[in-house]
Amino acid sequence: MTATATSEWQRWQTSWDRQQEWYMPDREERFRVMLDTVEAVAGPTPRVLDLACGTGSISDRLLRRLPGASSTCLDIDPALLTIARGHFADDRRVTFVEADLTDPAWTGRLPRAPYDAVVTATALHWLDTEPLRRLYGSLTGVLREGGVFLNADHMHDDSAPRINAALSSLHTGRQERQRRQGAVDWADWWDAAARDPHLAAPTAERFAQLGDPRRPRPDGGRRDRPALTRWHVETLLEQGFSEARQVWCSASDALVAALR
Repeated sequence: MTATATSEWQRWQTSWDRQQEWYMPDREERFRVMLDTVEAVAGPTPRVLDLACGTGSISDRLLRRLPGASSTCLDIDPALLTIARGHFADDRRVTFVEADLTDPAWTGRLPRAPYDAVVTATALHWLDTEPLRRLYGSLTGVLREGGVFLNADHMHDDSAPRINAALSSLHTGRQERQRRQGAVDWADWWDAAARDPHLAAPTAERFAQLGDPRRPRPDGGRRDRPALTRWHVETLLEQGFSEARQVWCSASDALVAALR
């Protein structure tokens, strides 16, 4: 791949990171804690499954921090996978898998199981309660004994509603100021992807296959999706993990770790 092409995919990787950081200003901190936990449990050369990898944000940070690691990047989104493949072109530490996590046979597509760690961020909230419960159960067959699963996502603790409300108000005000200063949101980012000559085709495929992410869902987004951190911890234990706990949180998000 030419230097120009590599630079172009790096630009898209960076633009995705900036767009996500507008929603989650503490995104790098959750990644740091996630990788701390991977290294603590699995050592400096882990075999990692990056679940619903998107553009490969976690794997990018994993391989810079732990150069001896390897990553299997799994997703179903053609546009985001195009960016990830371009970003990691010629990196033999990275393998790609296209799979639908709601398909019970998805684990059969993995080339390197069992893994030392399975990591995911801001992705599994798209799954309803029962598909997510089943997915958690399937992960015990993907991890080695003593391996770790880490999920950073939209989860919250409802025990302190006034604190939550105050922090939410602060975050909303900060977002509004940044938006006036030109911050790119979710819809803006996908608009740009649809116009880009290198991404237009996979983005159109993404819209046809998974829906246009810029448009409201027909159900208004009202789905049976677990929101509380304790649901995730309790469900992971019910599905066969030996230990599970929250290892990081903000007002609206949390990072949960579970040991096989």
